[in-house]
Amino acid sequence: MRDARDLSDVQESAPDAQESDAARRRRRAQFLRELHEAKQLRDRVQPRRARAARMRQQMRMRTFRW
Repeated sequence: MRDARDLSDVQESAPDAQESDAARRRRRAQFLRELHEAKQLRDRVQPRRARAARMRQQMRMRTFRW
């Protein structure tokens, strides 16, 4: 049996399910900015690992066929 609190919870979650596309894009952009910032921080803190990753990426690009 449902009481008033259960009904209010259902009503509050309904707009979340139909979230606007613009809000989703804003959240995604914020996430990608934070991810990029975290990667830059990791590269500064671990320069040897960052250099090795750059070298691997260069090798992948060299061996890629267009």
